[in-house]
Amino acid sequence: MEQQFIQQLAQYGFSTHEIEMILLVAQPLELPTRHILVEQGETSDAFYFVLEGLCHACYLTDSGKQFSKEFYWENDWIIGFESLIKSSASPFLLETLTPVSLYSLPMSTVNEWRTQRHPIYMRLLEAQFLHKEYKERFMLLYTPEERYRFFCQHFPELKERINDYHIAAYLGVTQVSLSRIKSRDHSDN
Repeated sequence: MEQQFIQQLAQYGFSTHEIEMILLVAQPLELPTRHILVEQGETSDAFYFVLEGLCHACYLTDSGKQFSKEFYWENDWIIGFESLIKSSASPFLLETLTPVSLYSLPMSTVNEWRTQRHPIYMRLLEAQFLHKEYKERFMLLYTPEERYRFFCQHFPELKERINDYHIAAYLGVTQVSLSRIKSRDHSDN
């Protein structure tokens, strides 16, 4: 597990010294399906790197609705930057959707990197900003039908691993709308 983590860190552009620093504080975890990593409204004491499996972050409303924030799978970082920067509780729930192998790193470590403006923190921040830019463009510039097609083309492995409820929530549509989109898409092909 450690070797896979080291390889992924190297691919992210971390130096040998930076990788050694990360390994000093990283803790490997094997978690079951439906394990809560962070409760909405609670403070997280860790951030994560996913080696295998699938995690889901979502917002829960007082009326019981759930809105998908993001899915995280192999080689993804999971960092609650809002909580980190504002020293506040997590605005979302984070759970595993499948059995997961990941590394947990103390939030205090990333906070130190932040304070020092360490290159590791800057790399993580840049990766997160790029991802958010892509997601924003995805949600704003494409119709629900286009988002579904894009999702199917670019994330076919993810499509097979999650149910329609989660796909619909990720695309920002209802399950009924997703069913209609899939039906139209199927009849067009």
